[in-house]
Amino acid sequence: MYNFLYINTHDTGRSISPYGYNAPTPNLLDFAKDSMVFTNAFCASPTCSPSRASLLTGQLPHSNGMMGLAHRGFNLYNPEHHLANFLKNKGYQTALSGVQHEYGLYSNVNVEAFNRLGYETVLTADSSAYKDYRKGDLFSWDKENAIRAVGWLNRIDNNKPFYLAYGMNATHRGYPEVADNIDERYVKPAFPGVNNAENRHDEAGFLTSAQYADENVGLILNALKEKGLYDNTIIVYTTDHGVANPYQKCHLNDKGLGVALIIRVPGISNGIVYDGLTSQLDFFPTVCDLLGLEKPDYLQGSSFIDVIKDPSKDNNEEIFAQINFHTSYEPARCIRNKRFKYIRYYDENWLKTNLSNIDESVQKSFLMEHGLKDRQKDREALYDLYYDPDEVNNVIDKLEYQDVLNKLKEDLNRKMQETADPLLNGELEVKEYYKVNKQSCYYASSKDPENYDPRGRH
Repeated sequence: MYNFLYINTHDTGRSISPYGYNAPTPNLLDFAKDSMVFTNAFCASPTCSPSRASLLTGQLPHSNGMMGLAHRGFNLYNPEHHLANFLKNKGYQTALSGVQHEYGLYSNVNVEAFNRLGYETVLTADSSAYKDYRKGDLFSWDKENAIRAVGWLNRIDNNKPFYLAYGMNATHRGYPEVADNIDERYVKPAFPGVNNAENRHDEAGFLTSAQYADENVGLILNALKEKGLYDNTIIVYTTDHGVANPYQKCHLNDKGLGVALIIRVPGISNGIVYDGLTSQLDFFPTVCDLLGLEKPDYLQGSSFIDVIKDPSKDNNEEIFAQINFHTSYEPARCIRNKRFKYIRYYDENWLKTNLSNIDESVQKSFLMEHGLKDRQKDREALYDLYYDPDEVNNVIDKLEYQDVLNKLKEDLNRKMQETADPLLNGELEVKEYYKVNKQSCYYASSKDPENYDPRGRH
């Protein structure tokens, strides 16, 4: 029986070298050449806890309960549905080192809570000084957790298969100081950043964070090889959603939903690049098939094991994604096929930008000086991705697209009905124990009561 290793980073999108970016991530590139790279993989929600919970339960956020951030009062309805619990009950040794974001604040260690998710062993180093995160110091925390994971691999019971989850704070904001080998003068700011010195410096910080993450990946993969476990372990690297820039993270465009997904199954499809549509919602059922385990009945995705075995096959015709809450209420749904994407925002009382759902950055500050708070969202949008990959030209009113539009609307509505989406019944409930900001709030971490949504608790 195969072992299983799940490696994840934070807010990375596809901005690493296996996806064509000039990022200093050689270990991930070498791993990609020995694995299967999914170029069109998408998360189920472009915000941290909902994305991770969907990946690890195989259910959409409105079905698993994680419709917002775990440290803001949102919880899984059924923690026993978590992949770690599932594999523990199938006889796997389960361990967590580093980030999880399906329960509470990920930088604080709560062993009892992590046990409820199914992790028998918690290796994560305590990082209770959250202010260090603002200084960009958690790259050292990531490395300590990598070293702890390596130590665990060196002492595990070889008579039982293992599931190890290693998560990093990188590449979340709070970037480290720019590394000496990165010359920020010749860095291109990420979309939609204007090419100026401040944004180049910001991007260089991201690249530095990615470089440190890559070094940690190398530590763990080398440990597997040295212990003779590499060729008996299924290895997955992925992230939760796009980079924490305006119009990426917490947006339903491809820059928000698009994720790196690299899978190595020993002896199968290694060195393959696959361009078909793939949803992280399909991750759990695929893991079941790869490990030869019966799928639980609560899964909402479909296995893509056939694609791993034969990359000439097509996978999904359509993928679905949603937003409910990040730091403020912003219910939205989308459906995407190979060429077209349809997005609908459901809070018709607020069609301006939800400012606190955009992480603070020099890019955000620059755009605020140039009218960001007055920018409007289209209630509905249709994008022709072949001609408009940046999704800036809404063609929803053009006559020649009406048949496409109607088909996507029908398919989205059917998916919402099949999964009992509460948006079909009107506004989502803001429970009193949710910590939610007003849509007009600028700072996600604001302590000013004037910025709190009165329906939630702070």
